[in-house]
Amino acid sequence: MKMKNSYEASLKSAKDSLAPNEKLIASIPVYFFFIISGIVLATCYFKLLPHTMIGALSIIMPMGIALSFLGRVCPVAKDIGGPAIFCLMVPSLMVWANVFDPEIVGTVKSFMKDSNFLYLVIASLVVGSILGMSRQTLIQGIMRMFIPLAVGNISAIAVGLIVGKLCGYTFYHTYFYIIVPIMGGGIGEGVIPLSLSYSSILGGGPEQYIAQLVPAAVTGNIIAVCAAGFIAKIGNKFPHFTGNGELVKGKQDDLAPKISATSVVNYESMGAGLLMICAFFLLGTLIGEVIGVPGIVVMIMVTVLCKYFNVIPAVMVDGAKSFHSFIAKSLIWPVMIGLGMVYIPLSGVISQFSVGFFLVSFSVVATITASSFFLAPWLNMHRVEASIVTTCNSGLGGTGDVAILSAADRMMLLPFAQIVTRIGGVVTVIIASFILRAIS
Repeated sequence: MKMKNSYEASLKSAKDSLAPNEKLIASIPVYFFFIISGIVLATCYFKLLPHTMIGALSIIMPMGIALSFLGRVCPVAKDIGGPAIFCLMVPSLMVWANVFDPEIVGTVKSFMKDSNFLYLVIASLVVGSILGMSRQTLIQGIMRMFIPLAVGNISAIAVGLIVGKLCGYTFYHTYFYIIVPIMGGGIGEGVIPLSLSYSSILGGGPEQYIAQLVPAAVTGNIIAVCAAGFIAKIGNKFPHFTGNGELVKGKQDDLAPKISATSVVNYESMGAGLLMICAFFLLGTLIGEVIGVPGIVVMIMVTVLCKYFNVIPAVMVDGAKSFHSFIAKSLIWPVMIGLGMVYIPLSGVISQFSVGFFLVSFSVVATITASSFFLAPWLNMHRVEASIVTTCNSGLGGTGDVAILSAADRMMLLPFAQIVTRIGGVVTVIIASFILRAIS
């Protein structure tokens, strides 16, 4: 493959400087990783973990390193996005089983949710990906993704309703309480607006609907992560199906210079790139507040326009791309640990789980994934990349996008995934609310 495994690439330079028999785990000598982990465990045992960013990173980084490593070597799991599955599900299971001290969970929650570190990660990955992408790929990809998104969603609704009926569910329950929350764009952008809409139409408090909607959204996200890993594996086995991270087929152009693996990183320009990423996010928030569009969508469109017209100085582009690389190579798996601890509530899923519930959820995600896989050649797109991007519409918003793309090692597709997730989710919520009001 043209695109090397990111894990192997990140280890090469570190391995060159080691003694012949010395082993590494994520660029850290194994013995030193255990020393660091021991320090963290001792701090937690004596309840001295600071309730700050340092405390949260001390928890999620060792866990991310260890679980992503296990996900890469575990049989079967390694072929379907093992690192992402392990980093998401193991912490979530540990929280559900009360393995963590509540103060540890509170520290990570404060870092991930209250400080919203996830948004910094998403903004950095999105802006860096866009500025480092071919202009033709960017524009053509955004325009063409709406067709497989629409076909996939319509097909998924039809298949989901049929499977739901066969499993003993009514069309009403299958659509409004399983299919819609899966395709609604996550918790904040999908489940919560849906709960408010259901509450205003059907009566009752929003919290009772949240409890019914969250399990489907979480289950869909877990299945989507596995599906993305499976599709990426197909791309490895059949190279003609994949663009190795490129969505649109054909010759690409790019006015911005690319950063090679051997080039020296300018840390001052990286700081400038981070400042520009923050500015793009704030601009998206400002404009989004005025026009009533999610700020992250506005941020993407503004960044696309700046990329298309080549108005960003090259030094700023290099800085943003360098910061993107730092986030993608060093912090993705720790962030996934935080997502699993904070954003993946397994208690609701376990309470509502049944074979029929799983089959309906699986059929919805599988149909969305398969539709794009077979439709992509007609739109001059690579099957694997198109399928992975539309699969993100089954995830938990930005949280799901990061998890799904990480499982497939296609983080460079995040701008397209965000468009699909946000637009697809908004349309799903609006249509579901309109239909519910019409039939009630």
